[in-house]
Amino acid sequence: MTGSTGSTASTTSTAVFDVAVVGAGVVGAAVAELLSRTPLRIALVEARGDVGAGTSKANTAILHTGFDATPGSLESRLVARGYALLGRYAETRGIAVERTGALLVAWDDEQVAALAGLAAKAAANGYTRSELVDADEVARMEPHLGADPLGGLLIPDEHIIDPWSTPLAFAREAAVNGVVLLLGRPVVGVTVGAELTELQTAIGPIRTRYVVNAAGLHGDDLHRCFGFDGFTIRPRRGELIVFDKLARPLVNRTILPVPTTTTKGVLVAPTVFGNVMLGPTAEDLDDKTAHASSAAGIAGLLDKGRRIMPRLLDEEITAVYAGLRPATEHADYQLSASAAARYVCLGGIRSTGLTASMALAEEALAMLCTIGLDPGRVEDDETPRGDRPPWPMAAALGEAFPRPYQAGGTPVCFCERVTAEEIVAACLDTPPAVDLDGIRRRTRALAGRCQGFHCTADVVSIAATASRRPPAEWLRIEQPCADR
Repeated sequence: MTGSTGSTASTTSTAVFDVAVVGAGVVGAAVAELLSRTPLRIALVEARGDVGAGTSKANTAILHTGFDATPGSLESRLVARGYALLGRYAETRGIAVERTGALLVAWDDEQVAALAGLAAKAAANGYTRSELVDADEVARMEPHLGADPLGGLLIPDEHIIDPWSTPLAFAREAAVNGVVLLLGRPVVGVTVGAELTELQTAIGPIRTRYVVNAAGLHGDDLHRCFGFDGFTIRPRRGELIVFDKLARPLVNRTILPVPTTTTKGVLVAPTVFGNVMLGPTAEDLDDKTAHASSAAGIAGLLDKGRRIMPRLLDEEITAVYAGLRPATEHADYQLSASAAARYVCLGGIRSTGLTASMALAEEALAMLCTIGLDPGRVEDDETPRGDRPPWPMAAALGEAFPRPYQAGGTPVCFCERVTAEEIVAACLDTPPAVDLDGIRRRTRALAGRCQGFHCTADVVSIAATASRRPPAEWLRIEQPCADR
């Protein structure tokens, strides 16, 4: 990326946006959705060809209470606010949330001694429903835990959520409200002019009055294009193992470890898709494209899983994956605004960003207002705008909720019970799926026990017909985009 200041360069497009949000992960999509409720002209700019196709798709999928955040931090405040906002939004849009709660388990005397402090920390964060429980109660609540847990801290409101449908629902609703989705456009340079900023992309420039940086792993790169420093993103790789649905009866709620200063540690958690997840690891890297799992990481997870829940390791593994969290040298979110550059930065948003996303959108709008943006009237999210439909419902992906196949249709993916009609709908979605990963995140097809071995040919055939794109394009593997 390159940055400069001065007069705005010529552009190939006559469109001028009031705000361009860079990054269509869960945070950027949430910002676009909130701004779509104003009269402003908004663009949502994304390097990849789809929404939520980067860090957001590899989230640990927990709706966090913020009980263990640092009291007084931005993260603490925004996670608590985001929990309330996203919980209500998910309920009204059909995004699956399972109210499982969580149990933080202590395995030695030092961890037991830390539990009271964690309960006090939760209270300092405004969460007062945590409950200390003894070893017998821990064993009663989670009978399949490994030998000799010594105590625990119950967090009854720490739930699990569908991480795939959330950014898609935000972007879908933003688009219905008039936001222009500019996908497949990595930003490679910035020119800040007296009145307009030009974002240079490989497809052409984008001209806008204000910019919101929600670029995730590349947020520091974009920050420097505007001439600012203050944080550097060193990606923290989190590897996870997904176990078969037959493992689901082993786990009643999310099993959390006692956190350390660097990580929340390895957890065992049910997922809204019916599986059980073990992870994540926490490995700081220098490569923002290192999305692959490692033999050492998976072996380490299996060792920890054997201690936490030995019977889990008897179950089949469905998949392994890795996500990169945009960690910085700072413990807190990195939020800033510049009136001179007409620029807002939402940097260093780690795994709690899913929960905090709607609160971060509120924060971004407030910062835009402080640097000169007049948003006009901001409609509430219960009020349809103009002639738009009330709101598009998210796909019903949660295993504990009604699924589309139950109402009929032509079965295609038998592992995840996905119909041909759902795949067609994914290809005609707003925004549409453009690759097999996009179909997976909209329908669950290809995500099951056989990992697409049985149904990939049928899925590709249906997608090619629905999209009028050749099958070879659907079989292309999208590479991570590193040239923002």
